[in-house]
Amino acid sequence: MTAPQPLATVIQGSLSRGLEARLNPGVSVEDLRVGKFVVIQGERYRFFGLLTDVTLATSNPQILVNPPRPEETLLQEVLAGTGTYGVIALTPMLMLVPRQTEAERLYPLIDPKRPDDCGSAPPAAEAMELLPVKTVPAHFSQVYEARELDFRTVFGWEDDPTRRNFAIGQPLDMAVPICLDLDRWVERSNGIFGKSGTGKSFLARLILAGIIRKRAAVNLVFDMHSEYGWEAASEDRQATTVKGLRQLFPGQVQIYTLDPDSTRRRGVRDARELFIAYNQIDVEDLALLAEELNLSEASLENAIILRNEFGRDWISRLLSLSNAEIQEFCEQKMGNKASILALQRKLTRLDDLKYIRNSLPHNYIGEILEALSRGIHVVIEFGSQSNLLSYMLAANVITRRIHQAYVQQTERYLQSKNPLDRPRQLCITIEEAHRFLDPRAAKQTIFGTIAREMRKYFVTLLVVDQRPSSLDREVMSQLGTRITALLNDDQDIEAVFTGVAGSQNLKTVLAKLDSKQQALVLGHAVPMPVVVQTRSYDQRFYAEIADPDWSEAADAEVLWAAQKAKEELGL
Repeated sequence: MTAPQPLATVIQGSLSRGLEARLNPGVSVEDLRVGKFVVIQGERYRFFGLLTDVTLATSNPQILVNPPRPEETLLQEVLAGTGTYGVIALTPMLMLVPRQTEAERLYPLIDPKRPDDCGSAPPAAEAMELLPVKTVPAHFSQVYEARELDFRTVFGWEDDPTRRNFAIGQPLDMAVPICLDLDRWVERSNGIFGKSGTGKSFLARLILAGIIRKRAAVNLVFDMHSEYGWEAASEDRQATTVKGLRQLFPGQVQIYTLDPDSTRRRGVRDARELFIAYNQIDVEDLALLAEELNLSEASLENAIILRNEFGRDWISRLLSLSNAEIQEFCEQKMGNKASILALQRKLTRLDDLKYIRNSLPHNYIGEILEALSRGIHVVIEFGSQSNLLSYMLAANVITRRIHQAYVQQTERYLQSKNPLDRPRQLCITIEEAHRFLDPRAAKQTIFGTIAREMRKYFVTLLVVDQRPSSLDREVMSQLGTRITALLNDDQDIEAVFTGVAGSQNLKTVLAKLDSKQQALVLGHAVPMPVVVQTRSYDQRFYAEIADPDWSEAADAEVLWAAQKAKEELGL
């Protein structure tokens, strides 16, 4: 096996600012791209790092005063690598050290004074330990291109039987899988960001498919634009549509729809209808909709008076009150007539939502909770009801009630210590996340509560948004893993790195991404920040993601559906 040739030699740097390495003779700056992974072989440690910048330098400034003419090719060749050379900026991310076990004896540290050792095989991935960078390699340490074993050591491999790894893509210049640790992913709330048209929904669908396939958690997806559950338009010119999660996992995913007519027109089979009653809407839900409904603080204060008087049915009672009855109510309960009349007038907009009912004989949210508790992933489609008012209302009402149920289950589990009482880990996906998690809304919505609680009650969020700068800074700091496609706005780029140490070099990397199928991944689910060419969501992916072991569970789903139908018919 041919020993790899070093790319560059470390000449200076620091732990805080990163390293500079001079390119070795014969290595062209045009062969190196920002985001490339390298290994720096120090005297005692191997450093796994990221190339963050490329610079042209000279040994004598006079060369730039009188540069060679285009036809002086011989002079250019003489100067190349000596008088003129390239310098690369490197950020060490991890130190790779043999584990302090028998492996240390079997795989001695490489001696940098022996050139032959630099190309010898490093210890196996399983024998290496990843440590945070606390020092820098010595002067003149050699820089090598990262190899497949290095990636395997750092990012793992998808078929590792001891971990739930999922390949999200590969490095920009090498066909090696980059894996997310899905157990760590579902431990915290996460975010997917990127400007419009960069494929955020495709990234989200990709990861949701991985969670389902690896059974890392159960998903509840609020599908604003009908892109996750069933077929959706493809961004690939060679295919008109891509499969939804229900088509990939028919026995594991159930679609609920707030607009049955729209869902049927799209050819969706077996979607369940979903309705929300007025008595399931609380004042906290209306507070989130204050901007959409143009509700004043006085209207919300009077809503509390109405709720205290009429209980859960306060909205239905309010909408049925006459002017005289409102006047009488205000005189008895110290309410403000003008504010209550304005509240009544503005709440009539809710009657336009197809899924709103005065009362319901069936608990649809309880049905969703039951499905989640059995490991069935739920996608809620909005169809024509996808305006912000409708989306924010339904998502908040449903999530608030499911969160309440999870809090009760968690308390029961903590009391009993019975593994059978442990709630399934739940991941809730929301789009247009800044509407729920801006600095004002984050303090009063259930989504802000979930983001701050982290995994306390086994519920986390996956927020999808194109304006991360609009999200509350506290919420951003709590996001465990962030997957970011191209962003142009400086404020958005700054927001993505909220709470991330040493992010200046990563901002440069993020600004250089292509507009399609490239993303920067950093945070809890990966050992270090990484730029990836994201995995294609195509026929090959469909074949790779298929779960051949789910036939028994699919049969159980069919039996459950039949039993529910019998119960509803009174049989």
